[in-house]
Amino acid sequence: MIPWLDHDTPFPDVSTALTQDAPGLLAAGADLSPERLLLAYQHGIFPWFSEGQPILWWSTDPRMVLKTAQFRISDSLRKTLRKVEKDRLAGGRWQVRFDSAFEQVMRACAAPRKDGPGTWISDDIIAGYCGLHRLGYAHSAEVWLDGHLVGGAYGVSIGKMFYGESMFAHVTDASKIALAYLVAFLREHGVQMIDCQQETGHLASLGAAPIARTAFLAHLRHSITLPQIHDWQVIAPLPAAG
Repeated sequence: MIPWLDHDTPFPDVSTALTQDAPGLLAAGADLSPERLLLAYQHGIFPWFSEGQPILWWSTDPRMVLKTAQFRISDSLRKTLRKVEKDRLAGGRWQVRFDSAFEQVMRACAAPRKDGPGTWISDDIIAGYCGLHRLGYAHSAEVWLDGHLVGGAYGVSIGKMFYGESMFAHVTDASKIALAYLVAFLREHGVQMIDCQQETGHLASLGAAPIARTAFLAHLRHSITLPQIHDWQVIAPLPAAG
């Protein structure tokens, strides 16, 4: 059995998360306030649940992470990034922005996909993370084509730790473009690791790999004590463009 959390109940130690049936499931209940979400991320915990379920809190072991120095750029994506960056600097059809349409990015991530239904990102989730965004802890990377938002990613930033949440693409490679610009920015600001939470083949193709929860938590505890990033300005993706 997992514990039920009231609004003022602290999270249990992550070592008590389930190891069978639903590996990583830690607790249920509480709320999605910005304060609760910040507390969760500071302890390596994240919410993940389907519509109609109670709020479920997880701490997976192993933990999928993308080390920013190991972000993998394919030859085709490298070529695309060079084109996008050249066009962006010239004020052309392609533009990349941070934090100009945070809620719009979240809603695009929540929308039904071509190969299935919508994601787990509910209106309550959107409200909670928009609260984090207003406090300066949640950020979006956005790809625009001819003035339309065609791709993006969003996540949570605490100190020098970034927690990736979701991505979307309405044109080929748009989510990867957003991620490439995000990784370049995070590398420039001393962020060594992006939390990807759960293992997928898509993330692995981009250079992500699982690590033990103990190693993840050790990195997290140090990184969240470092100065917060405030100046979210787009820079060229590294090492692809130039």
